Amino acid sequence: MIAAPTAEREIRLSFSSAEEMHDGLDRAVNSLIESAATDANCGILVTRHEPGSYTVALDESVPFGQTLEAIAA
Repeated sequence: MIAAPTAEREIRLSFSSAEEMHDGLDRAVNSLIESAATDANCGILVTRHEPGSYTVALDESVPFGQTLEAIAA
């Protein structure tokens, strides 16, 4: 797994296996929950860009307290 924080509000992740992916996405979401709680005006959006490539980010379009998933077109 390769994780690259792009800002306090976003983490880009690359995985080489499904096992890495599940654990890595869970850790990334959990790491942003604290930031979302202090911000209290956004939730977390997990976006799949291509197989093995994801972004986990705080997003104001997601209601506070929720985590949503999206697939980039």
